[in-house]
Amino acid sequence: MTTLHTNTALPGVSHLMRLVLAALIPGTAVFIYQTGWGGVINLLLAIIAAVVFEAIAVKLRRRSVRTSLEDYSAVVTGWLIALCLPPLLAWWLPVLAAAFAILLAKHLFGGLGQNIFNPAMAGYALLLISYPLDLGLWLNTPEAFNLSLHDSIAIVMNGGVKLQANWDALTGATALDQHRGWLLKTLDNPTPPGNTFGTIGAAHSEWANMAFLVGGIWLWHKRIIQWQIPLAFIVTLLLCTTIGNLINPLQAGPGFHLFGGATMLGAFFIATDPVSAAASNRARLIYAAGAGGLVYLIRTFGAFPDAVAFAILLMNCVVPALDRMDIWLLGRNNEAPKQ
Repeated sequence: MTTLHTNTALPGVSHLMRLVLAALIPGTAVFIYQTGWGGVINLLLAIIAAVVFEAIAVKLRRRSVRTSLEDYSAVVTGWLIALCLPPLLAWWLPVLAAAFAILLAKHLFGGLGQNIFNPAMAGYALLLISYPLDLGLWLNTPEAFNLSLHDSIAIVMNGGVKLQANWDALTGATALDQHRGWLLKTLDNPTPPGNTFGTIGAAHSEWANMAFLVGGIWLWHKRIIQWQIPLAFIVTLLLCTTIGNLINPLQAGPGFHLFGGATMLGAFFIATDPVSAAASNRARLIYAAGAGGLVYLIRTFGAFPDAVAFAILLMNCVVPALDRMDIWLLGRNNEAPKQ
């Protein structure tokens, strides 16, 4: 994506964000199919909260509320947050993530075009660090997916699924959690987790990843994103996981990492954020390769099972240095005497 350098909406920004939302639809449809009404409720809560806090922040800054809301950036932020959350969380957790993303990660730095960190990932990381137990409760049985809207709302409004004593048997770790537990011998699993398509997770996360891959390729086809970031991200993760699996066959293979967790969502929709990503082609390659490598390292050796948010936030810190380095190199090349 092209980098933005403005606090107000530009004519092309709303068009760009609408295309991003359209590209998210296939993956979102699969996500909702897998999570039921809980996924829908998270989506509505996060988006509405993001829009409300955007309006409040812009009003306090004495900017045009209508202009800011019409760029759809707050909708995209809320949408991405919801896609990272397990269903049937307490209602205030998506709201808290949206508030942190919009008020602190975005407007504290000056608003659209000035934020250093990806707002959606900052909000999600806050929840992951502060409420790890809540974010680890992914439902993994058909009974959980088939809850009625009324029952789903009741659970969400009464503190989330973790407070429902009769739901203990219906909650469980994600595929990445299961793999970590298997490596540490903390789960009674006689065989490694599936590395082939269709066996990656209880919720079959490969289907959601495939849908986000399709949406991401469409964005690239429409020239909304550049190829350097998703390609470098995926290729680096592929190389790291292949080498790691060859050295230690107990580690999950590349198929597991590429189609598990939020890999494709991160590669095409989060790492390509038009503000917090690197600006030049050379810097994009380094930025995305670093994010892909960090995903492998944190998933394999870190404390958190899925590392996309932390990897991208860490590389966001490096982006200013990468852009300055590229400008410096470009200046040196222009100063070189012509032969």
